[in-house]
Amino acid sequence: MNESKCPVPREQQPTNEFIELSKSIIFSWPKTKKSLIFVLIKFWLGAFLLFLIISSGSVYFETYILKYILISFFSSLSIPLLISIRLYLGWNHVFKRLTSERVEYEESGWYDGQVWIKPLVLKEKESLIAINEVKPILKNLIQIFSIITTLALSGILIFQYKNF
Repeated sequence: MNESKCPVPREQQPTNEFIELSKSIIFSWPKTKKSLIFVLIKFWLGAFLLFLIISSGSVYFETYILKYILISFFSSLSIPLLISIRLYLGWNHVFKRLTSERVEYEESGWYDGQVWIKPLVLKEKESLIAINEVKPILKNLIQIFSIITTLALSGILIFQYKNF
């Protein structure tokens, strides 16, 4: 954005928000689907081990070892699920700011909300960034979120209708 014509503070400009989010360690994971899956699997395995340790204190599970392992397996999916939700919310916020015709901003940080209408050239530039860069990331996150949710729900159904 042209600094002289744009009243929006630099850190609140959608293009700069996109760049900062892309540089972030956590939010750069979904840039490639393989890296996101790898990171989520690492978090899932760590959570699985933690849930195994926590569940091992139960007297009930001493006689039902299969149930013990399956409950730890399905409940540990909550960690990658929460991570993928957080990543989706952050990237979706930037996508909406990039595709919006108006930029809402605050000059002093004391809730003095202002609105600036983007010029056509900037709107087109940011729409291209949103479509080519952010939309594939959101698509990957939705796919992974769907897979994790399906696994978690199948675990709930197994324990709801199956007696071990």
